[in-house]
Amino acid sequence: MVPPANQGGPSPPNPHLTQQFLSSILSQRGPSALPYSEDTKWLIRQHLVSLTDAYPSLEPKTATFTHNDGRSVNLLQADGTIPMSFQGVTYNIPVVIWLMESYPRHPPCVYVNPTRDMIIKRPHAHVNPSGMVSVPYLQNWVYPSSNLVDLVRNLSMAFGRDPPLYSQRRPNPNPNPSPSPSPSHGSGYGPAPSGHSSVSSNLGPAVSAGYARPTIPPRAYPPSPYGSGGSFSRPQSDDPTEVYKRNAINKLVETVHGDVVGMRKGREAEMEGMINAQAVLRQREEQLNKGVKEMQDEKEGLEQQLQMILMNTDVLEAWLRENEAKRRNLESVDVDAAFDCVDSLSKQMLECTASDLAIEDVIYALDKAVQEGAIPFDQYLRNVRLLSREQFFHRATATKVRGSQMQAQVANMASRISQFIS
Repeated sequence: MVPPANQGGPSPPNPHLTQQFLSSILSQRGPSALPYSEDTKWLIRQHLVSLTDAYPSLEPKTATFTHNDGRSVNLLQADGTIPMSFQGVTYNIPVVIWLMESYPRHPPCVYVNPTRDMIIKRPHAHVNPSGMVSVPYLQNWVYPSSNLVDLVRNLSMAFGRDPPLYSQRRPNPNPNPSPSPSPSHGSGYGPAPSGHSSVSSNLGPAVSAGYARPTIPPRAYPPSPYGSGGSFSRPQSDDPTEVYKRNAINKLVETVHGDVVGMRKGREAEMEGMINAQAVLRQREEQLNKGVKEMQDEKEGLEQQLQMILMNTDVLEAWLRENEAKRRNLESVDVDAAFDCVDSLSKQMLECTASDLAIEDVIYALDKAVQEGAIPFDQYLRNVRLLSREQFFHRATATKVRGSQMQAQVANMASRISQFIS
């Protein structure tokens, strides 16, 4: 992918304006805000400020970047030249460093930006034909230790070993140029020393192949042999007082930023704890409300039971008052004659049931006696066998009597129904 044309405005003229420019552009909100994460904008600003301090030939800008899928987004870039040393001479390689949306968690995109007088070397170990740069430092980018200054330093060393650009020879407008010392040899592209294609001799800082070029005044970095190429030169202050003041301000700002980040993280942790505690308290409130409701329902049920008990107590007390006189005659009452059966079947049923229950009590008493050793075991077996036999006859008799009672009840109901039908 070929990088889009630069659309950024002019660079700030000095480091102070560069910092103001970055602070302003990174603090924007709304639709015009740059698509960087809020927690990384400060680090992006520091990377660019450090880059411009170390390499004044690179200027930060904003420009529109077009992705392969056609999306266009406004991003930050560092546009300018990177100094490289080749065969003892310093040259400037025009590059554009794009800070993508995921920067600095992911590496930036670097392109060499040749002018119309330059050609990208093919093949090149680190630059593809579209100009995109791929060096080990970009491939091994580690957040947050990796930064732009180290990246440019690695690019300078890589380009010094194998220059990515070389200049094509222009036709000489003056057929008889004045003689001037020129290390150029041959025509077309410059020869590659030691078997490698490299910068041609017409890339020298003051001499061009075939004609003389006026000498450029000395600057912080030698002028680019490729022409202007969009490079930008900025005056650099070497005043120790200014350097100390700038470093102190940067250190103070970094300290304050670190304190603010630490305080924010602490407050966020406290807020998270308070939110969790609030959720727990809400759950407990629901549990308490549920428990209170259950207790109220239980209280109402107990009150209803208490009312029923009080009513039954009143009924029993009234019955006792009514039958107080009869209690005195209980001693002369025969227990067996206290209940009268309505017929012979009922009387027989009562006798069988009483005998069955009595035998059951006797067997239970024998079980206790044999457990305690009061009677021998063989005597226990004989008595249990006899009692079980007698109990069987009583239960069989009770079953027959119950069947007879059921038949009598059915016959009685049938006679009543016939009376109603007739």
